[in-house]
Amino acid sequence: MTPMNPIWGHIAGVFILLMMFTFLGIWFWAWRKYHKPTFNRMARLPMEDEPEVEPDTKENCP
Repeated sequence: MTPMNPIWGHIAGVFILLMMFTFLGIWFWAWRKYHKPTFNRMARLPMEDEPEVEPDTKENCP
């Protein structure tokens, strides 16, 4: 069995750093003050009353 080439360790390290910076970038982007009103509005959506549904009529049925 031949030993693994050391370049793979460097490639894996660079890939892990790239993924970490991508995760942190998305995390910081999502937690900006600019997005707070949108996230608050979306958080309240499940608690809102469901819209009234019109009863089925001949026009609405296929």
